[in-house]
Amino acid sequence: MKKVILVIVITFSLTISAQSDQEIIRKIYTQSLTNGKSYDWLAYLSTQIGGRLSGSYNAEKAVAWAKSELDSLGLDKVWLQPVMVPKWVRGTKEYAFIETVPGKTTSVNICALGGSVATSSLGLKSQVVEIQDFKQLEVLGKENIEGKIVFYNRPMQAGLIETFEAYGSGVNQHYKSAIEASKYGAVAVIVRSLSLRLDNLPHTGNITYGNIPIEKRIPAAAISTKDADLLSTMLKLDKSISFYFKQNCKQLSDVQSYNVIGEITGSEYPNEYMLVGGHLDSWDLGDGAHDNGAGVVQSMDVLRLLKASGIKPKRSIRVVLFMNQENGLRGAKKYEEDARKKNETHIFALESDAGGFTPRGFNFDCSDANFNNILSWKPLFEPYLIHYFKKSGSAAGVKLLKNEHNVLVGLRTDSQRYFDYHHASNDTFEAVNKRELELGAATMTALVYLVDNYGIKKN
Repeated sequence: MKKVILVIVITFSLTISAQSDQEIIRKIYTQSLTNGKSYDWLAYLSTQIGGRLSGSYNAEKAVAWAKSELDSLGLDKVWLQPVMVPKWVRGTKEYAFIETVPGKTTSVNICALGGSVATSSLGLKSQVVEIQDFKQLEVLGKENIEGKIVFYNRPMQAGLIETFEAYGSGVNQHYKSAIEASKYGAVAVIVRSLSLRLDNLPHTGNITYGNIPIEKRIPAAAISTKDADLLSTMLKLDKSISFYFKQNCKQLSDVQSYNVIGEITGSEYPNEYMLVGGHLDSWDLGDGAHDNGAGVVQSMDVLRLLKASGIKPKRSIRVVLFMNQENGLRGAKKYEEDARKKNETHIFALESDAGGFTPRGFNFDCSDANFNNILSWKPLFEPYLIHYFKKSGSAAGVKLLKNEHNVLVGLRTDSQRYFDYHHASNDTFEAVNKRELELGAATMTALVYLVDNYGIKKN
């Protein structure tokens, strides 16, 4: 009986080794598109658990769910990595209006920016100063800003084809909004949502107060793009109008959470690690389907697809679902810290954090030698319309693993719609297309297979 099993195993191994890369990659895509798990997983994570703000009960539920699902895949190892994370709560829904004369108001849509302090229990009302960049604060000076609300109204640059570039050029507008306005005596900040669409949905995001004492911190909120245009128009007609808003958010003490990790141990080089992952936490306005439920389930499915395709990795492949990417990167920092202490060698790390849209290719942070080697695989991806291979910076969750030899990668999707949903209440399961999500999972798996099979250049 043992001889029969041995013959079967040897025959199966020879069959796999005899297959071409094109055939194996075709099998990966077929498996994902006909027998994928990513969409079903996302349905549960999004609709049964929902938004997973770091430190929340839903985040705890997501950790337990992810570990259970990875356990069911028959991986060699599955474990939880403890990490302390911040706990910020939004409280009851925010409320805001523009007042032209006493008693005549127009309601507008806002949401507190992550990490913001609350207004008083009665809310806050003041006149508004509109600007588009921090330099204007200095030009206006304290005499024109003190006691007022600063309204940052710089739109994302619609002329840029790469929407992440447009976002990157504007993200400091909300991240540093409160700390910069505080220098000039502002009592609060209102920030135009970072979205290329004109709608009524405010988009949240994280802010910093730097070293400002808690008692001197000012409230910060995002306003929808449509209402930002309305406020700007009304200010042009009458600079004496007032803005009122009330928010009830609060920063609590740090709590313990976890990164969720699963591993297929390598058959030839078990001490060479390849990582694929996304962040398990999300903002709380929607259910975090695109940001980053999609990346979570795609990363989980990479390991399942390798097994389903009969691929036995030479190197150890890990899926890492990071906690607290949105407001602190604590999970990524903890993973890197533990890996460094254990002297683990990570030759490759791939992160999916660009939504569940159609995959277009990858960003690579690596040496020229490795990039040129990877470019030789590009024809293998072209039948699937994957054409985008570019040297660029590392994705946030894996960038701390960077060294002079390894290869860090970010999945690139067609991002034209991404910022319609990013950090907003419409980031829900219904906004994700099943086939696009599954194509992304297959694309990630194909690259993992190639790097594992051929290794990287270490010179």
